[in-house]
Amino acid sequence: MRLDDLVRLRRARDAVDRDFAQPLDVPALARTALMSPGHFSRSFRAAFGETPHSHLMTRRVERAKALLRRGDLTVTEVCVAVGCTSLGSFSSRFTELVGESPSAYRARDHGPGAAVPACVAKVRTRPVRVRAAAVGRVVRDGEAPPARAPLA
Repeated sequence: MRLDDLVRLRRARDAVDRDFAQPLDVPALARTALMSPGHFSRSFRAAFGETPHSHLMTRRVERAKALLRRGDLTVTEVCVAVGCTSLGSFSSRFTELVGESPSAYRARDHGPGAAVPACVAKVRTRPVRVRAAAVGRVVRDGEAPPARAPLA
């Protein structure tokens, strides 16, 4: 990949990180990177390992986790505050990335983490996509699935 393409892709990724609560779509981000939407999506995934939409939703869930830890907003208010328009889609994606529903996450005691600086908390609580392994155990991305028993 060319260096100037990476610079434009980083500019688009920075726009997602900064404006995650705004309505964003692939064509608008592609214009930021001066690329066609298809080329932008393929290049973004090749450069950063996830699709633009997946990156956007990860940012929204990160922010939602911070707002839910505060405990002064309802799940619906948090959904709107992070730029999601559908509570159902937000809850599904939150559960997929975090491993528990937004309501359960909000209800959990977050007191022990209150003294942790926000910059550290952001890194330590970054959502990791959870997927089901073929053998039935939940496996986080980047983790090796459990070894299978040898066939007899």
